[in-house]
Amino acid sequence: MKPTRFLVVAVFAISMALAGCSTDEPAANEDVTGATEADAAVTDDAVEGDDAADGDDAAEGDDAASSDFFVQADYERQLAQRDVEPEGDAATPWLQAIEPEMVDTSEFAAEGAQDLCFSNASISNPWRVTGWITMQQQVEVYQESGDIGEFRVADAADDDNQQISDIQSFIDSGDCGAIIVSPSTTATLTPIVEAACESGVPVIVFDRGVNTDCMVTFIHPIGGYAYGADGAEFLVENLEPGSNVLALRILPGVDVLEHRWGAAQQIFGDSELNVLGDEFTGGDAAQIKDIVTQYLQRGDVDGIWMDAGDGSVAAIEAFEDAGADYPVMVGEDEMSFLRKWQDTGLTAIAPVYSNFQWRTPIEAAVRIWNGEEVPSEWILPQEPINADELDAFLEANADMPSLHYAKYGGEDLPGFPEAWTDR
Repeated sequence: MKPTRFLVVAVFAISMALAGCSTDEPAANEDVTGATEADAAVTDDAVEGDDAADGDDAAEGDDAASSDFFVQADYERQLAQRDVEPEGDAATPWLQAIEPEMVDTSEFAAEGAQDLCFSNASISNPWRVTGWITMQQQVEVYQESGDIGEFRVADAADDDNQQISDIQSFIDSGDCGAIIVSPSTTATLTPIVEAACESGVPVIVFDRGVNTDCMVTFIHPIGGYAYGADGAEFLVENLEPGSNVLALRILPGVDVLEHRWGAAQQIFGDSELNVLGDEFTGGDAAQIKDIVTQYLQRGDVDGIWMDAGDGSVAAIEAFEDAGADYPVMVGEDEMSFLRKWQDTGLTAIAPVYSNFQWRTPIEAAVRIWNGEEVPSEWILPQEPINADELDAFLEANADMPSLHYAKYGGEDLPGFPEAWTDR
């Protein structure tokens, strides 16, 4: 029996219900488990009210919210997986796997070029745009080799109903050699993914999960708990006991983001750091800057933890505008943050929700058509960028735009670098 699938998806409907008022579209977003979530699909809704909430009140409400998502066993598993040596060549991390349980795919073996169908939740944030470019370049490699015929793509623009319709159209067409799904939400997409499995076509799910294990393989980095822990542990290690930490979050009720915050709460709770508050920003740079400014007006802020670091530059600028010392900073592998990190000499870390995962579903499809074994749960490595690696990643991505993600893994693909620089 295949292992239980873990939920790694933004619960869009919940986030919409809890959000209060519209703001400008966020400048960028990752992972969600990811924000980037991975990453989660970030809407253009923000939490009601302009003033930063009282830290005690915010903490009280968020403890309850996080408890609805926090699973101790999953938390412990993900933190342990950070120390597991992945199987495979480190030069191709999108092909590595952590503790894989292989499944036989001989029933799906096929000869000649196969049409590949992809149902995408969206390309609504820079993390997803970066990955989508990488995926297209990987497809070109296998089209030239004769493994992939037509690459048929449906983008649901973060609309569950549209994605259900898209997948049903792929099923009805009867000519998909495999169906790849990056779901917009978990529960709502589960029945249609099961219908795709029942059609007899090999199904590959990646990035975010669904409540079924019918797919041939589920591909994802380690997860949100690992992401959140990487940043929280860094702050504990680099701040003096009694230091003040501000947590900046995107949206409530999004499981991949709640996992990140849940991990941070565990680690902060066992430390001597003082968490001033955790504030929802909607991913909006202006709101991030305003919230940080308000906290600085009240007193010292020594560290910033973020569940998605694409707005980290705005947080840093708030310290500059206030004439305050830079905080110990948790960002992400987005180029704007990495460049700001280098320019300022911050004490910082860049957690990663591995963007190179967008290559893996294409590799999985080709292996399945070849009748080769693939992991039932294909867990990819997820390693943060530390200070001693910063210069190397900046040099490797020197020509990439600000909203690019450093760990995209596309340097060996045919469109490098123009496909990413000319987006």
